[in-house]
Amino acid sequence: MNIDNIKKQFPIFDNKVQNNDLVYLDSANSSQKPQVVVDRIYDFYTKEFSNVGRSVHYLAVAATNLYENTRVLVQKYINAKDPNEIVFTKGATEAINLVANTFGQKFLNEGDEILLTELEHHSNYVPWHYLRKSRGIKINFAEINSDGEITLESIEKNINPKTKMIAITHLSNVTGAILPIKEITKLAHSKNIPILIDGCQGAPHLKLDMQDIDCDFYAISCHKMYGPTGLGILYAKKKWLDILPPYQGGGGMIREVKKEGITFGDLPNKYEAGTMATAQVIAFGESIKFLNNIGIKNIEHHESELTKYGEEVLRKNNSVKLIGNPKNKGSVLSFTLDGIHAHDIATILDEDGVAIRAGHHCCQILHDKLGLQATARASLGVYNTKDDIDKLNESINKCKKIFDK
Repeated sequence: MNIDNIKKQFPIFDNKVQNNDLVYLDSANSSQKPQVVVDRIYDFYTKEFSNVGRSVHYLAVAATNLYENTRVLVQKYINAKDPNEIVFTKGATEAINLVANTFGQKFLNEGDEILLTELEHHSNYVPWHYLRKSRGIKINFAEINSDGEITLESIEKNINPKTKMIAITHLSNVTGAILPIKEITKLAHSKNIPILIDGCQGAPHLKLDMQDIDCDFYAISCHKMYGPTGLGILYAKKKWLDILPPYQGGGGMIREVKKEGITFGDLPNKYEAGTMATAQVIAFGESIKFLNNIGIKNIEHHESELTKYGEEVLRKNNSVKLIGNPKNKGSVLSFTLDGIHAHDIATILDEDGVAIRAGHHCCQILHDKLGLQATARASLGVYNTKDDIDKLNESINKCKKIFDK
């Protein structure tokens, strides 16, 4: 890959931050947007705008076709069996809430159990916590090992006859651990337990194949995949979408409305109530094309090599402590510096135009387990280079000198 040419496709890098070239190392939070995505939103609003699935005039039909074209692009990108297994949501958070709410409403009773892990983002814990309050369920947590991983064994020992759902991350946004989701899915299904995978970090960085993984639900955050904000995707096997109730009511998700009752629309309309984020959906089609043009395997290789380089550089820096040492690791480098708070690290790095995230990264349970209030995190995207890692390290050294005075 020619990273320079790829980086030129992102207009954000034409700007200066604090009079420095931008070193953006916060893609796990949200990725930057290529020009084709920005242009697609502009073109739709200025030349093609209409609501979808309602009117029959030219603009409405054209917009509906563009909207559905993106659904097919997503289906092919993740190798789902049917485009109707792709549901557009406001974000991955809503996708997980949709599953928790509808599955809980139909299948969960007092005393039933949900199995999560200590790696989970709040978005894959809080929705299940609500069910603990409303349905009287119990939540169990598979524990991390000393390397910040979740093993198949840690999942298996927490399964019991009351386990009704396993909900796990694909790739930790703190330790970078890539979970053995195919093996965990096989284990879950051997015990007739459905599985939901939080793919917010997995989808931008790893090759996805829903038919191979065989999970029941997979949640995707589009703004982490070089796409627009305000958009997520729920992949769900058709058998679940057929039997679960709708998540929200309103226009677009109904077939017939009478005073005596309501019948719901076909899939996936049943789960897409109201006016959808049409411009974002259509623009996300350009994100998929962008990823396809580069090739996800090329992205995986580039980011893997860059992550290894980053670990090598930061381990040589005696004050830096990397968080987690998983054998199968994604492009996340979380760390602490002796005696310096993560927020102070991020503030000083920002003076050099180096953008990282500091805090608990919406993973307080994990940070509590590690005995940490906060960590600093550098996370990589397709536009990053070894020079970015070197600049990160230089800024860390500057930070150390400031606090040594």
